[in-house]
Amino acid sequence: MSVDAHPHPAAPPPHRCGGGAGPLRDVAAHAARAAALVAPVGSETLPLAACAGRRLAADVHAVDDLPAFDNSAMDGYALRIGDLGPDGLPVTAHVPAGSVPAPLAPGTAQRVMTGAPLPEGADTIIPVELTDDGREHVRVLAPVTAGRHIRRRGDDIRTGDVVLRSGTALGPAQLAAAAGCGLAVLPVHRRLRVAVLSAGSELVGAGGRRGAGQTHDSNGVLLVAALRAAGADAEQLPIVPDSPAELAALLERHLDGIDLLVTSGGISAGDHEVVRDVLGPAGVEFGPVALRPGGAQGLGTHRGVPVITLPGNPVACWVGFELFVRPAVRAASKLPQDRVRRAARATVAFRASPGRHTVVPAVLDEQTGEVAPVPSAGSHSLRALAGANCLVELDGTGAAAGEQVTILPTS
Repeated sequence: MSVDAHPHPAAPPPHRCGGGAGPLRDVAAHAARAAALVAPVGSETLPLAACAGRRLAADVHAVDDLPAFDNSAMDGYALRIGDLGPDGLPVTAHVPAGSVPAPLAPGTAQRVMTGAPLPEGADTIIPVELTDDGREHVRVLAPVTAGRHIRRRGDDIRTGDVVLRSGTALGPAQLAAAAGCGLAVLPVHRRLRVAVLSAGSELVGAGGRRGAGQTHDSNGVLLVAALRAAGADAEQLPIVPDSPAELAALLERHLDGIDLLVTSGGISAGDHEVVRDVLGPAGVEFGPVALRPGGAQGLGTHRGVPVITLPGNPVACWVGFELFVRPAVRAASKLPQDRVRRAARATVAFRASPGRHTVVPAVLDEQTGEVAPVPSAGSHSLRALAGANCLVELDGTGAAAGEQVTILPTS
């Protein structure tokens, strides 16, 4: 058995892709141009609760000591170790957390709770488990050591210390550390604001009533979800029909404040390619990339907004997103590139289109390290989208069953 990324056994000659003919652009070069197109985001200051999942834009320094005062690490008794005797000590106060205790009188003990301030004059906390748990008078039932079970002011963090370094990913533990040091807001990298556009008179929104000759838009859902998973704020624009005037008017209304526009469909060499027709004269370059599926691609700017255009076929759209859009979004968002290519063993032969970077949706078995193509891998196949967890990448030559291939995990 073998698999091909395209129903034709060989690649066609270079073709017109958008408004002009030209040599096939290398996939790596196109990815580099996409990354260079999208400007790095700035920073913003947000409340702690809004910072989860963000990355710090600057070092963060403590504005308070942690602990903020000497306090008890245990429920027990605060006393002077030198006052202890076989008859125990009278208990003169009960000190809950959040209270301010009176100074410790000589020859006495105070019952303290975990986190309560250490009474002035005390040098030791005796855990309640080592005592008779007396409320008015306490006796210690086991040997004890001076200075135990006291958390001293600033033992963990001192005012002015760097609590979190720039670039730190902010999860629950990091936000707790910031809160504990007196911080209420943090400087974080802003999320990239991305608009997603699906083009074509044949499209109807997900869940909408489909007319004759129409199909439900899957690319818009795919791209919004994928962009959000990549760390961006993404919103889908209204679906635009094959009307240059309507597309131009829509972009005029919706591009303010947008960092990136990602489109799908309307960019190939046929008639009624509305994205190409509107954005080509405005400065977006459409040219063939040495990629299968998804050779039709576009890059540029429109009204100062970076634009990356992708094909309309779902698998080709997905492949273009993973190879070109996601890396650019991660780089501009100051996020690490978390898709790491690695090797896997092919269970069947994979064929590649000569001269093309061939990409095959596939399923990786993490336990065996083996990879197999999804049953249907045509560029239109939603089954391929739903069933794959990686992409097999082949540069011009195929691979026999049992050989190592390069995979790009996608989940």
